[in-house]
Amino acid sequence: MNLLGIHALVWAGDVTPGSMEKIIRQSRQAGFGLVEFSLHEPEPLDVAGTRALLAEHGMQVACSRGLAFDADVSSEDPAVVARGRALLVQAVELTHALGGSYFGGVPYSALGKYPGPPTALGRAHVVETLRELSAMAKAKGVTLGLEVVNRYETNLLNTARQALGLIDEIGADNIVVHLDTYHMNIEEVDFVQPVLACGDRLGYVHVGESHRGYLGSGTIDFSGFFKALAKIGYQGPITFESFSSTVVAAGLSNNLAVWRNLWDNGMDLACHANSYVKALAQGAGLGVTGRPY
Repeated sequence: MNLLGIHALVWAGDVTPGSMEKIIRQSRQAGFGLVEFSLHEPEPLDVAGTRALLAEHGMQVACSRGLAFDADVSSEDPAVVARGRALLVQAVELTHALGGSYFGGVPYSALGKYPGPPTALGRAHVVETLRELSAMAKAKGVTLGLEVVNRYETNLLNTARQALGLIDEIGADNIVVHLDTYHMNIEEVDFVQPVLACGDRLGYVHVGESHRGYLGSGTIDFSGFFKALAKIGYQGPITFESFSSTVVAAGLSNNLAVWRNLWDNGMDLACHANSYVKALAQGAGLGVTGRPY
């Protein structure tokens, strides 16, 4: 069974106690069994209180983050790499403390547009960093996910095959590919071949529309994507992700260029996504659930 998840930015743009209560409660009300938190600005996070809320509502948790250019682990500057590595270690520790077993996003570079391709030294720093991070994560029971994003958000992993190549180079068995239909629509040849190429190394999925709004109102071939998931026997989370200027997390919203108001009502958006994904999954022969416990 594939657990249905939802990104916290459908509900709130920060991790204060009040927002966390809203995020978890409304995610459950909309029929999801997992919530994904961004750890870009984690300082206000009440770990114990959030973990208690997750347990109270029977929710699982996944976490993600990217890096700024002054903490870019693909940099040639060792001091910059060290800053990024420290943030990633903190993120894995927070994921574990919240009761999560998956940390993903873009832990391999800054989240933004680069002026050129990655360098050999920068890539070597990525491999070294993720090799060390994966060992630390494995000891805590955490899987690392490398989200494949578009060329305007990284210069390192824009396709599934690039992610597979980097994972091979790192050589850790607790690193998986994270595919996102929004990014696939920009970079991949279709929505089927990348899924088949990943096979059992696909560990996490984001479903997002081509404009990041309501599912089914853009250009994504969701039918082909879900049939491909069924063909490889994918059993990981399927997490809905959508961004609107209605909900703003200042740093992340700027990095992702969330300038437009694509929706106003998060609950309506979430309930529509839940029904839409369930229908797609059923049509493809996938079993999905919003009840992890």
